[in-house]
Amino acid sequence: MSLLSFFKPLAYISLPVFLLRTASKASPLARYYVRLGIYLSTVGICSVWGVVASIGMSLIGKRYDIKWFVARSFYLLAGRLLDITIEVEGEEYLSQRPSVMLGNHLSMLDLLYLGRIFPKQATMTAKKELQWMPLLGQFMKLAGVIFIDRKNNARAKQSIAQAGERMKERKVSIWMFPEGTRSLSEKVDLRTFKKGAFHLAVQAGVPITPVVCENYYRLYHKGCFESGRIKIKVLPPIPTVGLTAADVTELSIRVRAQMLDALRELSGEVVEAPPADVKENVSDSSSEASSVPASLSIDTSTHLISSRASNSGFTTDDDDGMVLVDRPETPQDAP
Repeated sequence: MSLLSFFKPLAYISLPVFLLRTASKASPLARYYVRLGIYLSTVGICSVWGVVASIGMSLIGKRYDIKWFVARSFYLLAGRLLDITIEVEGEEYLSQRPSVMLGNHLSMLDLLYLGRIFPKQATMTAKKELQWMPLLGQFMKLAGVIFIDRKNNARAKQSIAQAGERMKERKVSIWMFPEGTRSLSEKVDLRTFKKGAFHLAVQAGVPITPVVCENYYRLYHKGCFESGRIKIKVLPPIPTVGLTAADVTELSIRVRAQMLDALRELSGEVVEAPPADVKENVSDSSSEASSVPASLSIDTSTHLISSRASNSGFTTDDDDGMVLVDRPETPQDAP
């Protein structure tokens, strides 16, 4: 066999890669579509790999390490192909379990930072409908994902209660997105937090571990998909022992305020101090907040809870903290 015949198949294999790289250099828009295609293809490949891995890991008693294993595989592959690096501060806080881990939800690119930090002995929640999806549903079942029936409030509450029991019995942490939907924009901000995750943490008596991803709009939004570095900051766990359902609203406000401060810091946004008269008003109103536990004291500027938020925390008409369960974005609807 000649040397030429040996290298010919390699040439055919490398040709698509060469063409993709050439197209991506032609224009920013072409680069966006090429990189988006690579990203979505990697998601598909790792979904199939996840089903295979989950079967084997379930057989050896590593069910709650499946997502960690597949997440790391995805980050190593997608991060290398897209030349995106995730830098993490405070990663040691993720080792405390069980806990309810809360992250801000920017876009489908969040899969990449989750791939970098998702810990062992952890799972997540997902809407019930996904358990019937080919491959993905099987993978999620094998990985111990907790399915929530968003259309039935009673069943949703029951699922949350079961999740709390599972956390305590098996010392498993749960990841949730308290914003409930994607929020990527040029403005550095967080949506109003839904309360399901906070009810779960309070009922189970486990700490909340906030995880903040910087606003990466400069790297990714509709028509733009660049390489670079994304910074993550894991905040110290917030205890919930001794709290009740009556404390959930104040707890959610306080956690949101801490995460928003960290988000602005990571994203390089300078927040001006409030005027002196505002500080005086805050001081004067402190006596009115005497009924709030000291551990939940907050600045009045953080009272951004929407009147539309569910008081029970089990909203049935949207995702309420579901993670990795939205349909994949297409080039037409990517932020």
